[in-house]
Amino acid sequence: MSDFATLRSHATRLADTPVARLLQEDPGRAKALALRVGPLYANFARQRFDAQTLDALFALADDAGFAPAMRRLLDGETVNVTEGRAALHTALRGASSDASFARECVAQAAAARKAMAEMIQHLAATEVTDIVSVGIGGSDLGPRLVADALALPGARFRVHFLSNVDGNAARRTLAGLDPAKTAAILISKTFGTQETLLNGGIVRDWLGEAAGLDGGRVYGVSANVERAAAFGIAAERILPMWDWVGGRYSLWSAVGFPIALAIGMARFEELLAGAAEIDAHAASATPRENLVFLHALTALWNRNALGLATQAVLPYDERLKLLPNYLQQLVMESLGKSARLDGTPLQEDTVPVWWGGPGTDTQHSFFQALHQGTQVVPADFIGVVRSDDGYAQNHRALLANLLAQTQALANGQASDDPHRAYAGNRPSTLILLDALTPHALGALVALYEHSVYLQSVAWGINAFDQFGVELGKQVANTLLPALEGKARADDPVTQVLLDEISARG
Repeated sequence: MSDFATLRSHATRLADTPVARLLQEDPGRAKALALRVGPLYANFARQRFDAQTLDALFALADDAGFAPAMRRLLDGETVNVTEGRAALHTALRGASSDASFARECVAQAAAARKAMAEMIQHLAATEVTDIVSVGIGGSDLGPRLVADALALPGARFRVHFLSNVDGNAARRTLAGLDPAKTAAILISKTFGTQETLLNGGIVRDWLGEAAGLDGGRVYGVSANVERAAAFGIAAERILPMWDWVGGRYSLWSAVGFPIALAIGMARFEELLAGAAEIDAHAASATPRENLVFLHALTALWNRNALGLATQAVLPYDERLKLLPNYLQQLVMESLGKSARLDGTPLQEDTVPVWWGGPGTDTQHSFFQALHQGTQVVPADFIGVVRSDDGYAQNHRALLANLLAQTQALANGQASDDPHRAYAGNRPSTLILLDALTPHALGALVALYEHSVYLQSVAWGINAFDQFGVELGKQVANTLLPALEGKARADDPVTQVLLDEISARG
């Protein structure tokens, strides 16, 4: 068990030492607490720790076994112990390993990318202009984020995403599309996901004859070829998924088919290369030069030493507006656990609530609470140094706002008028991408993936299962007959609600 008591003693020691004083007392802090890996630069100088605290944090990393844990992940050992599986999303981008199973997975992933490229070539030779990607959770959020962030004007295909089981989502997604020029991709590991099957059925029926097996335009990504075939998808149009890749870690796999269609196969490969660069760094860099280690340790410090219950992520680039949504699943589904690997109750708090949105829009909504609210919210600010939008003045204004917010949150501003006083001492990390390229975005996402994993190692929990999402689905299935008037609910409140729905429906 990691020594969080020592961290809390450091938090007590620093309780009356604001970030502004730490910077005054250590003129070299701004550079000393910065790391660069490839296209990523991260500065931790505005976090509320000092050199002694960092010693304790890196001692925790050593005690928890961060370095060997990274090796176990990359080598395909059973890190998903509750399901008896590896978590080899790193193999999807060709991470180096001497382990035979990991090398085999790398080969499988390469073969899948080849098949994906051939399907794209086939589609490019048709009259198809639009792609509807049907999935939910990990089969939707990652591809949606990357396709939206990296889409280029005039791309060969326009990719649209459909996830919510609400029929309005399907109606709006299909509005304005031409079935004769549209193809669909159904993404589901088990091919038993209710939302995906219902929405997939709507899209298949909307496509009409174009959805037929002979020369049809419905593709599948699944580990269950039999179910996909039973749905009406030909075997040659089904790309593989594997049990050694979890859904929220799968955008690097054939789940990224919509990404490759949106940005091109060559740029998809660049995305993988960016993630692979972080894989290599996380495995080989010394702890104090390891960006993944420091990011994870900062999260542990804010949660378990300072007791901060939420975490904001604030991308200052409109193209990254979906990043908070993506990270909500990656972080909260991975770390929202209360049982340790051995089944015993966890005594420490785990994941904070992740939330956020793009600047500068959010400065005019919830930033009031960040600056003057009673709860301190640590934040990851993410900026892009070079922009290709052609509006240099706008980009300078964007960067000015990014830098100003991190400075103001840290330093605050005194005033005799309490309504105009800013307490400051609000911690943040600033991550800069040289440019928003596929390589840089791949590196950024991989940084968060590995940070999440190492946090789970420190807490002794499993970052790769998600049993917490199952109960609601199970209850929903039992309530479908009640909504059809064929049964009654066991729960009395639910039955009252069903009666109200029936009376008003």
